[in-house]
Amino acid sequence: MPKTINFNNVTKRLPKHLHQFIVKQPYENYTAQNQAVWRYVMRMNIDYLSNVAHESYIEGLKKTGISVDEIPKMEGMNRILKDIGWAAVSVDGFIPPNAFMEFQAYNVLVIASDIRTLEHIEYTPAPDIIHEAAGHAPIIANPEYAEYLRRFGEIGCKAISSAKDFEMYEAIRLLSILKEDPNSNTKDVNKAQKSVEDLQNNMGELSEMAQIRNLHWWTVEYGLIGTLENSKIYGAGLLSSISESKWCLTNEVKKIPYSIEAAIQNFDITKLQPQLFVTPNFAHLSFVLEEFANKMALRKGGLKGVQKLINSQNLGTIELSTGIQISGTFTNVIVDENNKPVYFQIIGPTALASRDKELIGHGIEYHAEGFGSPIGKLKGINLAIEDMFPKDLEVYGIYEGKKTTLLFEGNIKVEGEVITGKRDLKGKIMLISFKNCTVTHNNTMLFKPEWGIYDMAVGKEIISAFSGPASVSSFKNIGKVSEEKTHKIEYSPKELKLHKLYKTVAEIRRDRIAIIEKLALIFINLEKNYPSDWLLTLEIYELVYNSNTDFELKIKNYLTQLKQIKKYSQLIDNGLNLISKNN
Repeated sequence: MPKTINFNNVTKRLPKHLHQFIVKQPYENYTAQNQAVWRYVMRMNIDYLSNVAHESYIEGLKKTGISVDEIPKMEGMNRILKDIGWAAVSVDGFIPPNAFMEFQAYNVLVIASDIRTLEHIEYTPAPDIIHEAAGHAPIIANPEYAEYLRRFGEIGCKAISSAKDFEMYEAIRLLSILKEDPNSNTKDVNKAQKSVEDLQNNMGELSEMAQIRNLHWWTVEYGLIGTLENSKIYGAGLLSSISESKWCLTNEVKKIPYSIEAAIQNFDITKLQPQLFVTPNFAHLSFVLEEFANKMALRKGGLKGVQKLINSQNLGTIELSTGIQISGTFTNVIVDENNKPVYFQIIGPTALASRDKELIGHGIEYHAEGFGSPIGKLKGINLAIEDMFPKDLEVYGIYEGKKTTLLFEGNIKVEGEVITGKRDLKGKIMLISFKNCTVTHNNTMLFKPEWGIYDMAVGKEIISAFSGPASVSSFKNIGKVSEEKTHKIEYSPKELKLHKLYKTVAEIRRDRIAIIEKLALIFINLEKNYPSDWLLTLEIYELVYNSNTDFELKIKNYLTQLKQIKKYSQLIDNGLNLISKNN
């Protein structure tokens, strides 16, 4: 993490493993053309969205310190965001979904530091500062929506991924980077596109993370609010896209009442969405979120929960009925004849916790080689160990210094000398430690005496399973920053000269002095060297509008000619209409 990042009261609460994703906003690298792109998109959006966006949007722009004329600085945004209990950090493009949502859980808005190029001014598949700052930030000024976003992050970061989810994340990240880079060759783009499509067709059963990512997409990114007949926009993807914000309200886009069914509706980031979901209000979003959470391993636990963790091949946690939490990379689970889990196994660093705090002496240094423990009751005994009082424990030979044999349902046998145990604050036993211990399942050896102390977690059932560690401080390496970095565009000398022209025009506008002679020289340069640059021509026209000069007419005619190029036509028309409306 850059040393120059200044933390405020909100970002100070972020766990250290999230720091690796934070970058310093490269504000000095934004060109004058970048600033013009921001200004154009913001002005177009505000003009259009004031009528079609949720009422929170326009008011939110003011509350969150989003300027129309300049790309916002993180420091400035944070000074204003703190008043609503939020903050913003700059990141490099897409970050892993779990990390993205964990930031949200801490009331931190993740903002991609790059900005779309002029070629992608209407829409970009890559996350950029227009999407994040001008799309996400304003809506969080609505308290009910802000709480939904925080809660979504809190639940979403616990969703279990599949092994293929990270592959998909990397594939989408690469595709978005290549598509946004004007210097990318077609061969590389097509290859990346095919990789995404191949993965999409071979993902198998949707993981929890894939499903909740869908919910996030159809609400936070591409959500509509109101009725099917009269919808307003609140999703950041729509709010930040000139083209899609208009497209989405047409009859070409199917409107569907928002429900948990959205979790199985996949999306394609590179295309206009053929359908959108409409929520009647922000409260309904939270209702659906809780409905989905009730189906997650986070709340269901059980065999399916630990199996999801095994399939994920990533760091995860199970919580037993005693409240003890075991975090690591799960590799195996043994079941009985009734398909109930009776033993779980972790290979590699493991940490034990209770109430999301690591148990003293039971971190990854102590459990460096792994961890395994039985689940369930003792065979033939209705009273579970966790429900036993001290006298009960004594009766069944579970006390310090006693050599004992514990035969669990499912034929898990633990034989050894009890050393000690750990209890929770209410006195419920959570962990029993043995020396000279042997653990077997039928004829299979699970633990040998020569391996050292055997720590047995106590619990009759798995009540929860979720992604990541219980205690965020237990593991040093949580999450992974992609090795594929956002491409920094290398501008040619000719392009750099164009950016200087943009800067000069911006200075003239800032000083509110329309120097016709100076603008005329710039325009001559544009005509000769940059004949397809419609945006700077439009900015010049704005400055001389209503001057009643031959130069004004000349610019107008030139823009009319440029409109003959199909991809510029609507963009220029939008600009001309706005200039006319504001003057």
